[in-house]
Amino acid sequence: MEELNIKPCACSSGNKLEEIGSVGKVEKKEPGFFSGKTLWAALLVTVVIWFALYSQLLSFSKYFSFELLGLIPGSRIGETVQFFVYDTPKVLMLLGLVIFGIGIIRSYVTVEWTRKMLAGRRESVGNVMAALLGVVTPFCSCSAVPLFIGFVAGGVPLGVTFSFLISAPMVNEVALVLLYGMMGWKIATLYFVTGITIAIVAGWIIGRLGMEKHVEGWVKLATANPSGSLGAMSFEERVGFGLESVKDIVGKVWLYMVIGIAAGAAIHGYVPEGMMASIMGKGAWWAVPVSVLMGIPMYTNAAGVIPIVDALLGKGAALGTVLAFMMSVIALSFPEMVILRKVLKPKLIAVFVGVVAGGILIVGYIFNMII
Repeated sequence: MEELNIKPCACSSGNKLEEIGSVGKVEKKEPGFFSGKTLWAALLVTVVIWFALYSQLLSFSKYFSFELLGLIPGSRIGETVQFFVYDTPKVLMLLGLVIFGIGIIRSYVTVEWTRKMLAGRRESVGNVMAALLGVVTPFCSCSAVPLFIGFVAGGVPLGVTFSFLISAPMVNEVALVLLYGMMGWKIATLYFVTGITIAIVAGWIIGRLGMEKHVEGWVKLATANPSGSLGAMSFEERVGFGLESVKDIVGKVWLYMVIGIAAGAAIHGYVPEGMMASIMGKGAWWAVPVSVLMGIPMYTNAAGVIPIVDALLGKGAALGTVLAFMMSVIALSFPEMVILRKVLKPKLIAVFVGVVAGGILIVGYIFNMII
């Protein structure tokens, strides 16, 4: 398989494409102290402590900001500090809990199992399955590309692989947890439904165009990464896999998340009410395409952009416009195109960008019309 010298992206630890798919591999160990009933008791105690701490975060943020630091409630600096002190631990705690749970689920979803599930499916069914599998697999485009290579080499239809490639970075546990934690379940659900729909439809359209010849030739000759197979695991090992997932993913995104929350806190405290309504509001018809174009040169993952999106919404920006901006940053960034150029020819990349951008524009305008 050709060596790929890919520069690390915003959420990568610098591994080569072939190595990224093996994140979280767990070696078999002898049973330790935390096994059987002891492990279950430890998990139960941890969950109780988690909920007890989570329920006190808002009170703590107000005590820290307005009593301990002596800031004035309602002042710009006071609101900025309170926003940051409340949201940072809240999102980190939600992220850790959900990634741990998804990590245990992911221990059952190996690369080989995923490829077998997708191979031989009719494109319409395969597009739906691939888009849903993207939710519980890699959370960024650089991690999804090695799996994309394995799927193409394994005979999975091209359109089905694109449904996976789109949904994996755009609709993942990190994005959904952050959206739920900062904006509530309604927006998180809307984002999930629209993101999955874009992945399914865009993959189906690309599959209909018959562009297999525009995939680089070496990709079809590549072999799937055997290290992605985890084999049979005990429950203790699956818990260990979940903890490794938390360590790996939170370790990669926490800095972007803190920077994003800090930017969001500054917008929350200092941008005048209604200012964003004139720039990114429903009345500005051009705001949706401009937001998509602005997102393309940027690169961050959901952890960095969602806190900013939350603050923009709070200042009057339209929901469809900010979601279009967010989807563009995550799914259509220029650095991602550089990575994809290693496996796709320019014409197929152009079609990919055009189809996905079209879907994002439609979603943006629909949201602005109905909400």
